[in-house]
Amino acid sequence: MALAATGYFRRLTRRLTEDIDQLDAEEMIVESTQASGAQRACDCSRGEEVTMYGRLRSVETSARASAAGMEAEFFDGTDAVTLVWLGRRRIAGIETGKKILVRGRLGARNGLKVIYNPYYELQGD
Repeated sequence: MALAATGYFRRLTRRLTEDIDQLDAEEMIVESTQASGAQRACDCSRGEEVTMYGRLRSVETSARASAAGMEAEFFDGTDAVTLVWLGRRRIAGIETGKKILVRGRLGARNGLKVIYNPYYELQGD
């Protein structure tokens, strides 16, 4: 019994003192491996058709009328990918912190991974 309690307190202490980003990354890696057909962002390269599972870290809209669009930073625990929806100012359900499954062709913009107009499925909170 004391041994089980020690393990519990060790895990609790780790969760309270470890970096939140590191904990989030570990959680997303575990969940993405369970998602059907999901690939890790770090293993994907430009030009590939990809399916990834992760969380939206941030969502921004462009205020300029000439460049209407939405951008979101997607993170799956291994790497970040920018998701861009052209011609959209708002998409219901696309909010910071939401977990989604995305599909699309991976490209590059300024040396960073990007998917334009991805297909997405909102996942559980």
